[in-house]
Amino acid sequence: MSSQGARYHQVTVDSGQFLTLRLGGEEYAIDILRVQEIRSYEEPTKMVNSPDFIKGVINLRGVIVPIVDLRLKLSIPKVDYTEFTVVIILNVRGTVVGAVVDAVSDVVTLQSENIKPAPQFESKIESRFIVGLANLGERMLIVMNMESLMSNTELGLVGAL
Repeated sequence: MSSQGARYHQVTVDSGQFLTLRLGGEEYAIDILRVQEIRSYEEPTKMVNSPDFIKGVINLRGVIVPIVDLRLKLSIPKVDYTEFTVVIILNVRGTVVGAVVDAVSDVVTLQSENIKPAPQFESKIESRFIVGLANLGERMLIVMNMESLMSNTELGLVGAL
C-alpha cells in the first residue's frame, strides 16, 4: 500500500453487548461490561491544574470520581450541555471514572466478525482509542476502546498495564 493511502489497524474484539452513545454528530459504542451506571449531568467540582477535558470530580456514594468530557478529550467540536447530556460511570481496571457524552441511545449486540478495522488517518483521535467500525442496519457505530482512552498517560487517572 502506498504511504498516501489509509492504514488499517487489525484488532480482535469479543462479541457482546455495547452501549451506544452520541458525541457530536457521530454514534459510538462502548463495551457494556465497563459501564457501572448512567447519571444525569451535574456540574462537578472543578480541580485546579487539571486538563481542560477533566471537568472536575463528583462524590458518588463516598467515592471521588473524576469526570472527563469525551468531546473535549477527543477534540470534537463543543456542543452545549442539554437535558440529554449524561455521565456514564465506568469501571476501567478497577478505577471509577465518569465520561460526559451528548446522549446514550441503546444497548446493542455486536458480533466480533461484524466489527471491521477502522482506517487509520493522521488525526487528533488516536487510533488506539478506536477498536473498529460496526454496521448495524443503517447505523455506523465507532467502537471505542475505553481502557485505552481512559488509561492514556495524559489522563493520569488509570495507570497503564
